[in-house]
Amino acid sequence: MQPSTARLAELDFFRGLVLLIIVVDHIGGSMLSRVTLHTYALCDAAEVFVFLGGYATAIAWTTLAARRDEAAACRRFIRRAWEIYRAFLVTAGLMLLVSAILRAFSIDAPNMVSADLDGLIESPAVVLRDILLFRRQPYLASVLPMYAFFALAVPVIIPLARSWPWLLAACSFALWCLAGDAYWLLPAAPGNRWNFNPFAWQAMFTLGALARCQPIYAGLRCSRAGWIVSVAALFTVLVCAYCKLSVDGSSDSVMKRDLQWPRVVNFIALAWLVANMVQYGWMRRLAESVPWIGAVGRKGLLCFVAGTVISLGVDSVLYWWTDGLLDVPLGLVADAVAIASLLLVAGCADPLMRWFGAAAARRTAGAA
Repeated sequence: MQPSTARLAELDFFRGLVLLIIVVDHIGGSMLSRVTLHTYALCDAAEVFVFLGGYATAIAWTTLAARRDEAAACRRFIRRAWEIYRAFLVTAGLMLLVSAILRAFSIDAPNMVSADLDGLIESPAVVLRDILLFRRQPYLASVLPMYAFFALAVPVIIPLARSWPWLLAACSFALWCLAGDAYWLLPAAPGNRWNFNPFAWQAMFTLGALARCQPIYAGLRCSRAGWIVSVAALFTVLVCAYCKLSVDGSSDSVMKRDLQWPRVVNFIALAWLVANMVQYGWMRRLAESVPWIGAVGRKGLLCFVAGTVISLGVDSVLYWWTDGLLDVPLGLVADAVAIASLLLVAGCADPLMRWFGAAAARRTAGAA
């Protein structure tokens, strides 16, 4: 899992695919969400998203450190933490804005941020302060605070992943074991808790960084035990699918919040099987046949923010239109609208940036 190229077609493809899945998974009446990962596994797209974040971060760090130095890489990820923080504020604001617009049109749905919106109307200074301090995280913005912390931790994580992998793994595992108790130390307004426990989810981010920095997969795959691991991974995936399809999922929210071990085991087994497909070249051929998915992956942060707006808007309108009942044709239409909207955002991002850049250059030239 250590290709020589810094930009991987497979990585962009997986990141784009995960972002598209996240969008439809947050639409209650979606038809596609009935066949995505969370339906047949104890884990879901969140694990893939965070793991790929760690993997991509390791690529970015090592590339920048080789081109310049580690100090430059450190500064870049401190800036990245600030970018993610700003994206969180933008996402939180958009969640409130979209909810206000939907309420103005008398559209109500379970996932609207009604409580935060009411609080903003009653005590705007308190709500805004809570959002600025991560004490309040409006719907779908909740994954970004932990990413900001991960970005700040990158100057420690990546050098350790390269030089002291077992020390990093031991520290990450210890923190993951203590995550349930540490969770209650996170800042939170009354009635608001973090949906993602960063003390637990750092393990998935670290796993992604280790997978990039260390030849763990290549060593196991080339050993005599490689086929045994593949058989065990397939068996694990099938057992987890059986458990998911047959066991009550009422505890899923806590399992996900604290990244409990069944989710980790299921993800590692799936990752092993997918890594095999990458080695055979299947995923590269698939990625090259659908480049528009890779375009979404290359605009990850922008598409994530846009996806939150798309999910909340489409989900709310669909719920209102169908009175909360499952409607197959309308569900498929909602899926098509959501996916097309996100693809449009990814496709228009570069042309719009070039246009704004050219306009700014013209204004500067005119002022001179």
